[in-house]
Amino acid sequence: MVFSRFPLIAACAVGALATPILYDGRAPLNYTSTNIDAFQSPYVYVVKGSEAASKYVSFSTSNPPPTPLWYPKGSTKAIEQTVSVKIDNSSVFVPGNNPDNSQWGFRRTEIIAQNNRTMLQSGKTVWHFSVMRDEARPLNFTHEYQIVFAEPDDGSHVFGLKIGSSFTVPTAPKLPTKTARNLEVLDHALNVLYSTPFDLNTWHNFAIQVDWDARTLGVFASKGDSKLKKVSKLVSNNSTKPVPEGRGDFHFGLLKLPLANPKDTTEQQGDVVHRGIQEGTLEGLYYSGVFVESATGGVSAGYSSIIPAF
Repeated sequence: MVFSRFPLIAACAVGALATPILYDGRAPLNYTSTNIDAFQSPYVYVVKGSEAASKYVSFSTSNPPPTPLWYPKGSTKAIEQTVSVKIDNSSVFVPGNNPDNSQWGFRRTEIIAQNNRTMLQSGKTVWHFSVMRDEARPLNFTHEYQIVFAEPDDGSHVFGLKIGSSFTVPTAPKLPTKTARNLEVLDHALNVLYSTPFDLNTWHNFAIQVDWDARTLGVFASKGDSKLKKVSKLVSNNSTKPVPEGRGDFHFGLLKLPLANPKDTTEQQGDVVHRGIQEGTLEGLYYSGVFVESATGGVSAGYSSIIPAF
């Protein structure tokens, strides 16, 4: 019965936007731990450790409230829940449930937010998400975190959002690095398209425009209750593969990379998936405002307003 109410809530949510919505990943108001444990819509899977998904992912309308950009016009009532994503030392993903495949180098909890690649990754589409720090579960900025990305089957990222000190072999002599506390939007070739300090108690709102045919990217961003605006130029992203091979799954959550272990050989240090140093501490982030829209009519900037696409 809970699942049957999703369409009504989704319809109300879409009313706060201004362009055709291809995928609405904002957590419905009635979405619970039972739903995430069963990988029910609007999410299709959680890349996680050995425990139930609800240990690592939880939902709330008030702690903190979601980004205000998508509230219905004139309303202060949320139409989605904030998603809390956490990692700890149990957050070791085991592909295929085969212990030999255990990804000991990573600590990860990522929600896979869509599975219709053809619909979302054709023509020109815009990928929205908002991120906030969880100061009760602080990140360790000596590490690199990949926290939003679209991942084709080759393991690369069409675009990505990262925070922390980039993984290197050997480990950089002074950590955290100068930009470790900046959120950075990356293209497929890992060039930084936009960088901004990850402020406390503030929603950081993003929209990434992807032209899947021309293979270009453009970035919109804002903080708090400010509307989205263009913060980059339209740039080539032609190191990606053309569609359909260049399409991928949409992940949001925490993928924490290790520090290279100085006791390992250089070859072992480069095996970032399976080796390295992890502290195993409890860490987290908050997410809201996750959806994908068509850019044919412009880009939703917040509060039912539209701005031109790139």
